[in-house]
Amino acid sequence: MKLSGSCRCGAVRFSLNSPTPYPFLRCYCSICRKSAGGGGYAINLGGDAGSLEVEGREAVAEWRAPIDDPDHPGRTCPGPSHRHFCKHCGTALWAEDPAWPELVHPFASAIDTPLPVPPERVHIMLDYKAPWVEVPSGPQDRHFARYPEESLEDWHRRHGLLDR
Repeated sequence: MKLSGSCRCGAVRFSLNSPTPYPFLRCYCSICRKSAGGGGYAINLGGDAGSLEVEGREAVAEWRAPIDDPDHPGRTCPGPSHRHFCKHCGTALWAEDPAWPELVHPFASAIDTPLPVPPERVHIMLDYKAPWVEVPSGPQDRHFARYPEESLEDWHRRHGLLDR
């Protein structure tokens, strides 16, 4: 599916192809929640990094969120994920990780293309959610303290929704 997105002020517009366009995975970690999550979570989609086209790249800034250093409790180190945002209005645009150079993960909140409704919602990193956040708990909700075993692509494949 071809996705198009933009920032709030209009300085950045982007598009990419996504074989995994269903916004099902809600991340409640403090990085996602504080950098992009108005509801206490953020939703990242999957996309083909080679198809990413950006207008207004000069307005795009990058942030590497600090993560806890497991080898040194109490210290942090820059995370591997590169989070891109508009330096004028602060809109979270997409994240990418050098470990998977073929992937880019646009924030669903920045996508202007109508997105399909997912048949189920997966809530992850619940060990890190803010106390005020109420996590939906219905028949279409799955909950994980940290990460599920199933990948973004595997979830789409299991539901017959992989757009290849």
